[in-house]
Formats: sequence, C-alpha cells, structure tokens
Amino acid sequence: MIRNIEELNALKDRALGQLTVRLDRTENPSPEGGKIHILVCGVAGCASSGSLKVAAAIEDEIKKNNLGADVKVIKTGCFGLCAEGPIMMICPEHVMYTKVTPEDVSEIFESHIKGGKIVARLLAGEKEYEEIEDRLPQIPFFAMQKRIALNNCGIIDPEKIEEYIALDGYQALAKVLNEYEPDEVIDEIKKSGLRGRGGGGFPTGRKWESSAVVHDHEKYVICNADEGDPGAFMDRSILEGDPHSVIEAMIINGYAVGAHQGYIYVRAEYPVAVKRLGVAIKQAEEYGFLGNNILGKGFNFNLEVRLGAGAFVCGEGSALMTSIEGKRGEPRPKPPRSAEKGLWKKPTVLNNVETYANIPQIIRKGADWFTGIGTEKSKGTKVFALGGKINNIGLVEVPMGTTLRQIVYDIGGGIPDGGTFKAAQTGGPSGGCLPAEHLDVPIDYDSLTKLGSMMGSGGLIVMDEHTCMVDLARFFLDFTVDESCGKCPPCRIGTKRMHEILVRITEGKGTLEDLDKLEVLARNIKASALCGLGQSAPNPVLSTLKYFRDEYVAHVVDKKCPAGVCVSMIKYKIDTDVCKRCGICKKGCPAECISGDKNTPFAIDQDKCVKCGVCMEKCPFKAILKNA
Repeated sequence: MIRNIEELNALKDRALGQLTVRLDRTENPSPEGGKIHILVCGVAGCASSGSLKVAAAIEDEIKKNNLGADVKVIKTGCFGLCAEGPIMMICPEHVMYTKVTPEDVSEIFESHIKGGKIVARLLAGEKEYEEIEDRLPQIPFFAMQKRIALNNCGIIDPEKIEEYIALDGYQALAKVLNEYEPDEVIDEIKKSGLRGRGGGGFPTGRKWESSAVVHDHEKYVICNADEGDPGAFMDRSILEGDPHSVIEAMIINGYAVGAHQGYIYVRAEYPVAVKRLGVAIKQAEEYGFLGNNILGKGFNFNLEVRLGAGAFVCGEGSALMTSIEGKRGEPRPKPPRSAEKGLWKKPTVLNNVETYANIPQIIRKGADWFTGIGTEKSKGTKVFALGGKINNIGLVEVPMGTTLRQIVYDIGGGIPDGGTFKAAQTGGPSGGCLPAEHLDVPIDYDSLTKLGSMMGSGGLIVMDEHTCMVDLARFFLDFTVDESCGKCPPCRIGTKRMHEILVRITEGKGTLEDLDKLEVLARNIKASALCGLGQSAPNPVLSTLKYFRDEYVAHVVDKKCPAGVCVSMIKYKIDTDVCKRCGICKKGCPAECISGDKNTPFAIDQDKCVKCGVCMEKCPFKAILKNA
C-alpha cells in the first residue's frame, strides 16, 4: 500500500534499478553491469505467430546455459512492427530480431548472448545498422516516430505495476492530488489542446469541464475501448502493453470532474487486453491507487471492466452507455449531452483509450510541452494502425502534421513489389479515401475533414493500383449495413439502398443515374442519421465518388473494372497467336468452359466462365489475358 508521495518515490527508485538495462543509454548511461534483458512481444499479434513459444524456448536456453542470474526474459506489449512477428529485442544494445522461431533461439544464444555477435539474418531494418550500438533508433520505421501514448509499450512488463512506477507511473496522479485543485487539472488539459482520439476530435478539456460544472453527487467516467473499426488495433495494443497509463488517467479524470466510479468498456474479443486490465486494476487496488483515501488525500475512486459483445454501434458513446446499463446497445438522441445526462442519466465523461494514455504525461511534463508537438489546431501525436498494401504493416505513432507521404514511404517502407500508391483510407468505415494527389497533406483533424475524410480512431489502409475503389466502397457499406443498430431509418434503410446500388455497379448492371442517386442518398444520410456512426457511414462513397469518379463511370458505361477486381466484369481471353494448344487450361477449368483441340483454336465461353482464373494461372505460355 502506497500512502503518500514519499513512499511512491521510494518504490520508483527501487524499481528503476531493475529497468535501466532496457532504457536508452544516452539518457541512462549506466545500466546494470553484465545484465541482459530479452524483451519478447507477448500480445495478440505476435502471440498468434508463435511469440509465446519463442519466450518458452528462451527460458529453456537460460536454464540450459545456467544464465538465470544474468539473462532475463520479459513479455512486453507491442513493438509496432506487427507483420514481422514474433519479435524480440535484446538489451542493453536494443538489437531487434524479427520473425524469430523457437528453432532460432539456440543460435541467438550461442552467437549473440554468449559470443557477442549479432545474428544478421534475423535483424529488423537495414543490415548496414548491424554493428551500431543502440541501433533501434536508427531503423527508419522507428526513427520518425514520437511515442507518447505508446511510450511504455514494448519496454515494460504490463503485468508488473512496479515497472510502470519505475518509469514515472502514478507520478501524475500524485502531482494532481498534492498540488492541483480539480478546476486547475481541467485548465491544464484545456491548455494542452488535447483533442479526443476516438474520432470526433472534440477538445478533451472542454468535455471534462462540461461535466465538472454540473452539480450532482453522482458522476461517472468511462473509457471507450470498444474499437470496432476493421483493421484498427491501437487501443487494444495500449491496453495490452501499458494498462496502468489508462487507469492513472481515469483516476485523474475522476478527481477533476468529481466522479468516484469509472468503467472501462472493452470488447470480449480482446482476451489479452481484458486479462491485463484485470491484473492492473487488482494491482492498483493493492497499492492504494484505487479505492478509498488515495495517497492519503481523501479522494475515493473505483474502476470496473465491462465487456462488450462486439457490436460496432457500441463504439458510439450513448450506445456504449446503454450497453453498460444492461440494455440493447442503441444510440440516444442529443440533447441532452452525456456530460449532463449520460450513464444512468448522471453526468458522464467518456474518452477513448488513446486520449487517456496522453493524460499522465501532459500532467507530468506540462501543457506547454504537449503544445510544442503537432500543428496549431491538432496538438500532440496520433497512433495509426498501418495496413493494406504497405511493406511495414504495424502500429505507428507520429506527430500531428506528419504527411501521408512520410507515413507511407518513410515509415511504412512504401508499396510492396514496387507497386504504385493509389489511395489511403483513413478513419475506417467512417472515413474517406485520399488519392495520390494528396500524399503531401499534413495528417491532422482539420486537413482530413477538409478533404472529405476524417481522423477516426486511427486506422490507415493503403491501397495500390490493384484496388478497385468502387469495390472498396461496397466493402465498407457491407460492414455498415451489417452493423447498423437499425434504430433510425436513414441508417437502417438508406445505407441498405446505397449498398444495393454499389452491388449493381460492381456487377456491371449500374447506370449513370445510379451515381446521382448514390450522392443524393449519401448526403441525406449524413444530414439526418441519429448518431455519428450513421452520419459518417456515407464517407467512403462520397470520397471515392469525388476522387475516383472515372472508375465508377468505367463500371457503368464501359462495363469494365479498371483494377480487374469486380468478378462480374472480368473476362479471360485466349491469345491464339501465343497459344500452343497444349490443353492444360482446358484440363484445369472447373467450369468446362474452354473449347478447342490440337486442330481447333482454343476459346473461352464467357457465359459459362466462373472467373476463377485457373486457366490463366495454369497456362505455361502466358497465352490467357485478363480484361484484354
């Protein structure tokens, strides 16, 4: 039990001595002599590719070589290079190995741990960095990032509160309880310019203030960890890698607005995050950061985890609160706002995981420090889940104002196989597509909104020349239609009609009138849907119509899909000048639609063809052409 700031600082000093070996040696020049820490990503992504087996193999090697006194293995949160997992990092050199298998571990021990020679074939990044000490900051993927929300991920063991405390954990809470009045906390957050990272970008300090000024003896704070966007895993990774940062921020939020109860609403589909949250909350209670009379200052705060069943609509604030109350997750009309009547009709503040993860550092380092990062109206950093047609798939955190080009090419490593960048989808199903002409746009709230997209929670999907933008819009409408709660007609009926039109177009049955109908429907839904999810559902359609209208026209006028994706429009043709009449394509065709023999030219019956592409794949002479 920590009863005051003096005891907290004493624990920090004791715990820090165990962590110096993992920290940047330019800031911590004297790590424990002779100690080696092997950090292994232990969260969902790497675990699915075998990182836990790698960790077990490391433990076996430690025992086998009697190195228990000198070598320690730690299961951490996400490093960021998710597609390269399993990942391990050896400290104090900060040498990162990727795609490690259990069979590689013995070689790493013999060569690196015992012999001091790096295993070059497993290195992350470019090989020319292999002889540089503290090489991690030299790798381009990491060099351009600035970590605030992800600051501790990949460094600490998220199931040990002592390691969080060693890196200034709960210092912000102690500072607030000892030095700040509640309204001073809110003023500091307002001064920082922090905006909500959940999608809307509403100023966090103003949100807290609007609840604080409501006089009610019972208030709540909620963390939205639902994160249902396809391809998004920012919030989950923070909870898996640094859960105490969110817990500490929620306690500070409770103190600032006068709330004594908090809830973290997280998907049951995220078992690692749920488990680590449970461990962290129990530890925070045992150390006295949750419960009664926190740090001897008379403030009480309790925290519970509530599991969601995976409904996308429960990522919307009022629907989330309805779900916590035990009812069907549906949005509520506004006003009243949640700050006045939220959970159980009591004043409620709701922020997402990433927003909360910024709070402790803002309090510790000051609002002026935070405002020095980012752009004039978008302060700080943003975490993106970078996916799609990109070499470095993973989790990145960059200052607001970083350009799309820098993220895609400098951090993301560009398009695989020398492909051409075509567009990037920001904000998931609620966002829009940005074409190559906007590669140099600074990524912040206002710039994206002006271009017809949005920040969203932080999904960033990159597309190359092989992506059909009409089919992409149909894909996102598939998702929206399926996830609509059905409460309001614009979303329940309107998105369904839009989806039907998109399906017609991708099947080659669309007309130019359909394009006008799509646009009218989209704008009406934006103007009349009940909640933010319904209002933003048309964004993928509107942005693709705006920037890629020629592809829509090609589908409805020429009955062709320029990217060769829409199956109904694909046509395979045999080039009779190249064809050797070997019959391999005919034997492989599952639809028996190819005719011809040694004496008769081969041909494909388009009415029977199922567009599987087997003939093109099997032909050894490349005589079969697609959409020629």
